[in-house]
Amino acid sequence: MADPTHPTDPAGDSADSVAQLLDERARLLAIGYRMLGSRAEAEDAVQETYVRWYRLTEDEQAGIRNPAAWLTTAMTRVCLNVLDSARHRRESYVGEWLPEPLAAGSVLLGPGAPAADPADQAALADEVTMALMVVLDALTPGERVALVLHDVFGYRFDEIAEMVGRTPQAVRKLASTARKHVEDERRRASTPVQQRQVVESFVEACLTGDVATLVGRLDPSAVATSDGGGRVRAALRPVVGADRVARFLVGALRKSTDLVASLEDGGDETRLVLRRGGVVAAVATFRVRNGLVSNIWLTLNPDKLGTWLEQETSGT
Repeated sequence: MADPTHPTDPAGDSADSVAQLLDERARLLAIGYRMLGSRAEAEDAVQETYVRWYRLTEDEQAGIRNPAAWLTTAMTRVCLNVLDSARHRRESYVGEWLPEPLAAGSVLLGPGAPAADPADQAALADEVTMALMVVLDALTPGERVALVLHDVFGYRFDEIAEMVGRTPQAVRKLASTARKHVEDERRRASTPVQQRQVVESFVEACLTGDVATLVGRLDPSAVATSDGGGRVRAALRPVVGADRVARFLVGALRKSTDLVASLEDGGDETRLVLRRGGVVAAVATFRVRNGLVSNIWLTLNPDKLGTWLEQETSGT
């Protein structure tokens, strides 16, 4: 991929050039979501990236050989700034913060690209699971950026190094460290078929209110994490332990008799989608290991359910 700052022939201000720039938006959104775990933050980062482009003079724009690569560089730097400040912003977040689950077919999943070196490529599918997004969220900003740009979008380490102001060797090391965490998640994860079977059985026990059976479907140290963001009522701290998680879930469903539940597959995971009056009110995602549910991530914050709401509004 070309050096994003090396000047060559003028890009001009033609309609084609503008269209090509705007065509990069879906790819930038896909990068931003994987880096930030939030559609709103990804969209803000894309907007800031384009603002930086249009702040350039016409001569500066014309001197950029590869505008798409320039946009990626700018987007990466914006995302790094967001990641660096995320810890402070989340201190004021009400309750637990979870990455945003995406409905199947969301544009934020975006086009991926194989890594330059297939031997280095992690198993980061285009449609990422919540379990993988949680792993990415635990990485340092540098690790996350290096892994996402190299393993998902195929940028070389020297290109990433120029974007983030590090040496290629340092970026390679960051990606390698991050990849170990991702590969550990992939190695321990169930297959999509196994997950569907376990989740179906788990959800059936939830809906029937059978606590004893539900406990048997849970890992003894299972954790349920809810994200209401202060917008709706949700547990402010994770619920830990099979018995406590089972009673928490059964109790929550008994209080919400107007919810309609359905299982929906997206990528490599099965999600429990809860609707109230035909509108998505919550999405539960799961980590399944050794035939048991070890983590439940319950997203109730309506700001993080936008891709489902948009699909239903558009009738898709």
